[in-house]
Amino acid sequence: MRDPESTTRRDRSSAPHLFGAACLAVASLSTLSADLPDVVEVARSPDRPWSKQPTRTLSQLPTIPLDADGSPFGGYSKASEQGTGFFRTTQRDGRWWLVDPEGHLFLHRGVTSVRQIRSTPARESLLAQFGSDKNWASATCELLRDQGFNGLGAWCDEEKLQPSSSNMVYTQLWNFMSSYGKKRGGTYQKSGHTGYPNGCPFIFDPEFPEFCDKHASQLATSKDDPWLLGHFTDNELPWNLDLLENYLDLPERDPGHRAAIAWLKERHGPKARAADITDSDRTDFLAYAADTYFSIVSKAIRKHDPNHLILGSRFHGRALRIPELFEAAGRHVDVISVNYYHAWTPDPKLLATWAKRSGRPIVISEWYAKALDSNLANTSGAGWLVRTQADRAAFYQNFTLGLLESKVCVGWHWFRYSDNDPEEKGTDPSNRDANKGMVSNRYVPYDTLLDGMKDINERTFGIIRHFDYED
Repeated sequence: MRDPESTTRRDRSSAPHLFGAACLAVASLSTLSADLPDVVEVARSPDRPWSKQPTRTLSQLPTIPLDADGSPFGGYSKASEQGTGFFRTTQRDGRWWLVDPEGHLFLHRGVTSVRQIRSTPARESLLAQFGSDKNWASATCELLRDQGFNGLGAWCDEEKLQPSSSNMVYTQLWNFMSSYGKKRGGTYQKSGHTGYPNGCPFIFDPEFPEFCDKHASQLATSKDDPWLLGHFTDNELPWNLDLLENYLDLPERDPGHRAAIAWLKERHGPKARAADITDSDRTDFLAYAADTYFSIVSKAIRKHDPNHLILGSRFHGRALRIPELFEAAGRHVDVISVNYYHAWTPDPKLLATWAKRSGRPIVISEWYAKALDSNLANTSGAGWLVRTQADRAAFYQNFTLGLLESKVCVGWHWFRYSDNDPEEKGTDPSNRDANKGMVSNRYVPYDTLLDGMKDINERTFGIIRHFDYED
């Protein structure tokens, strides 16, 4: 299988590693970036209408030089803070940053789901191209570094990739609530995340805090690893404004129902009932539930790992429009993580609100676009549908330029390393047939996309300098 836009790909056949040589360290953009479209046709899915989206790429900015060689972690070697041996956050000149263990300003440019595809054809392709799991891991980390990525997002195979020895700053996703739910019973698989009875996570179960403490004991094995950025607590919990009514609709003996009715009676008196609920009640109860959840999981994490950042629960969907939710989370986490879909360009006002209300920086923990020229059906997943790999590259540049301009984003994690494989069994409904990857489901790199990613990733500090001091 070849990159559908093979006319723009570089010859990698003589490269010293399996994915080919890096670009020459020159300030000029790749041929690909210079020719990216400034208007892209997009759709939500194959059966939805197409629209044209204005798209900003690097070619529309003044020439941005390549960043100088960074710290061992990939931080900005020319700007330093006090190093603590682990990652932390800071603000400088009105901009949020991560600070790497040596004290250098840092942005986490990561990719999620860097792991092997579990299908027979994919396994055969892996062995034919790489020869062994070890070779695959080495070549894959080199591919990521060659494109200017310095880290790993959620769902990566740390055992095979060995991020501490391959110079990749990694994250861990612990699924406190969904793991508790599987033990308790009552959860089910939804598209992209775990479902709960009536949309109600088990926040108020009296056994939940003890479970979290035991679950978090696993963190002790990595608590001294400087290459670990931090911990995600869960993925896409159902933080919705109808949460109060949903809890009240649970059986009366359910701990969630009891907590909700007690909260409502405290607000409206002993005879309070669902008919008394106001919009203010809905917002305040959601904030109360979130505060309860984050206080429990953050206490467990900090007990067993006081060194690393707490990265939140990967807010998504309607939750992104509820500022009170961000405020509640900000009291307990170090970074707010957001799975940001259905926006071609990041909304600067929304990003600013997230950071202001939480008092924390933002990491975009999922986002992507998928293209028709991949020959996949592209019916699953929340990412934008575009026509070509060049359009995906343009989206990457447009989206990251908006994030860098915001001054509140300290990293992004492209979803994901490889395309969905329709022959891979047991995947959730959101990961069945879509062109989400940097490589195909047979490990062939999409060079056009990678070129566009590389041009941004290797200039992030220069782009920030342009936005903050030169624009």
